[in-house]
Amino acid sequence: MPRPFIVGNWKMHKTLSEARDLAITVRDGLSTSSDIDVALAPPFTVIGSLHEVLKGSSVSLAAQTMHEAAKGAFTGEISPLMLKDVGCTYVILGHSERRHIFGETDQAVMKKARAALDHALIPILCVGETLQERETSRTFDVVDRQTEHALRHVTPEEASRSVLAYEPVWAIGTGRTASPEQAQEVHTFLRKAVARSHGDSVARVIRILYGGSVKPDNAASLIAEPDVDGALVGGACLDAPSFLAIVAACRP
Repeated sequence: MPRPFIVGNWKMHKTLSEARDLAITVRDGLSTSSDIDVALAPPFTVIGSLHEVLKGSSVSLAAQTMHEAAKGAFTGEISPLMLKDVGCTYVILGHSERRHIFGETDQAVMKKARAALDHALIPILCVGETLQERETSRTFDVVDRQTEHALRHVTPEEASRSVLAYEPVWAIGTGRTASPEQAQEVHTFLRKAVARSHGDSVARVIRILYGGSVKPDNAASLIAEPDVDGALVGGACLDAPSFLAIVAACRP
């Protein structure tokens, strides 16, 4: 079984001083045990500073998005080269807010996934359906299409190192959460989709996270499902005790 992985997506929250305080509390609150992987995805403005805070600890850094080019005339964008330079190990790609608020397409996620891997970043590839898509029985079609695009130009070896994150759009920031059975159903489908595209051995080891109103009181039941390998945590990661409780609940 893949080792559990918990990612805290801070979104557009925390000034530099607030970010440092939160990162230090999370760092100091985690044991040095290697039975679970943890990453924080803060805003771009604080990544460099948090790299110094987290250096030598068990906590990795992730970015919340990136541009596919290494450099160029792309005002306001951040490149994979820059992310690697300031200490990022992971980058979240295709988050539902990027797709639905900023118009990020499957094609864009596909290009970014290839660029991330080319610069030794591990992509956390987000897929998920809206409430309308779920209610019209299109969940599997949507996540299948998104996953196929995200991994289209990724080799089996690269796919085995990548991360998928199922985040039902209807459960993000709404307080609604997919039941463990609903999460497992989609995660099972995703693992079978990876098996078809990249082989059974890749499907067995690729980590598939659940994201969508994960909290301390539901984390353990979600990750207890056989195909849920961790969590992409939103609002609950902005409070250190809450995030640490989620990590504790997800330990094997």
